[in-house]
Amino acid sequence: MAWEGCMHKFVYHNDRLIAMGEVRLSPGQAGLLNGWGVFTTIHVAEGQPFAFERHWARLTGDAKRIEMAVPYSAENVRQKIGELLRANRVTTAALRIYFVLNRAGIWSSDEPLPLVDMIMYTIDLPQRVGPTRLSVMAHGRQAAHPLAGTKVTSWLYNAWALEQAHHQGCDDMLLLNERGEVSECTAANIFAVHAGAVVTPPLDSGCLNGVTRQILFEEAPRISLPVREQAFSLEGLYGADEVCISSTTRHVQPVGQIGDHKYAQAPGPVTQRLERLFADYFERYLESAKSKVGV
Repeated sequence: MAWEGCMHKFVYHNDRLIAMGEVRLSPGQAGLLNGWGVFTTIHVAEGQPFAFERHWARLTGDAKRIEMAVPYSAENVRQKIGELLRANRVTTAALRIYFVLNRAGIWSSDEPLPLVDMIMYTIDLPQRVGPTRLSVMAHGRQAAHPLAGTKVTSWLYNAWALEQAHHQGCDDMLLLNERGEVSECTAANIFAVHAGAVVTPPLDSGCLNGVTRQILFEEAPRISLPVREQAFSLEGLYGADEVCISSTTRHVQPVGQIGDHKYAQAPGPVTQRLERLFADYFERYLESAKSKVGV
């Protein structure tokens, strides 16, 4: 049930493309140990980092939110991604980009470290197909927290919640906020279909503004299927005709079961329309990206 993979051989660390075993992170890297950093995960397909511009905008926006400067330009990082993919000999992968603050508080080193470290690596793309099963966790998101919705490297709660879901025989954990509202999964946004209408929790529920979520909002009106934000409870989700989740590595995935509640349609007709809509956008993006680099 849980996907297991390993990092590919080469890693980008700041301005160096080096083998995994040669990477050194300082024990005085306070940002890494405190979780003071941001990251994003990108689906690489046909050698192209899908929706890179959106990921970069969110990544740098989140960095600004936690008061951390990013010492690289989008163009520079995109060039380094190409070098990393070629070194690892992959055209399809999941890519992680991290920016981590090196100095924070008293637990800092006097080594000549840059203020912010960039770390990039790739892994095999996780295979997530078919209906998924979700467990439920109360108080899994604190919507009122000032950093709610920020994709920071302090990821223990998400990783721990996901592990609890696996212990319960499920694929992911559905997280409720302190108001008892549905927020998101550990690394996916959630959508509910009621009588053909698609709703998803608003950002003030504490959820991440996922890149796939953004695209579905923008593209769905093209097929006369608008997506709107709406707060709803777990009971409201149980009453949905269909439920699906979205993320970078799963795109749009149907939900077959939440807790003990099963859905008769997984995927249902609306979920299938969203799947096709996103797949079409994905292909158009790749074609456009390849044409720009002359592939």
